[in-house]
Amino acid sequence: MPTVHVDGKHSFEVEEGKKLVLALEDNGIDILHRCGGNAKCTTCRCEVLEGELGPKGEAEEAILSDKDITDPKIRLSCQNRVYSDLTVKPVKTTTTTNLDPGKRPVD
Repeated sequence: MPTVHVDGKHSFEVEEGKKLVLALEDNGIDILHRCGGNAKCTTCRCEVLEGELGPKGEAEEAILSDKDITDPKIRLSCQNRVYSDLTVKPVKTTTTTNLDPGKRPVD
């Protein structure tokens, strides 16, 4: 099973193929997902510090472009599944924004 390390937090094993946003939330990591995992809001974005996610899908590419987010290390956790070891850092959290996390994304 792949291991996800969250910068400044803890590491945990993840079932291969699980959505990153769900892996984070299920392991107690503070992460927003305001649109429910539909690639509409970019609140679930993470910086990938180590490891690789697959290529960006059409929905992820479109919303990142629309929001002028061009850093290739910034990815939407709702649009990516974990297949290998990763180190990530959530960009927005409920704590830093004072927002409700949003509807739980579906797998």
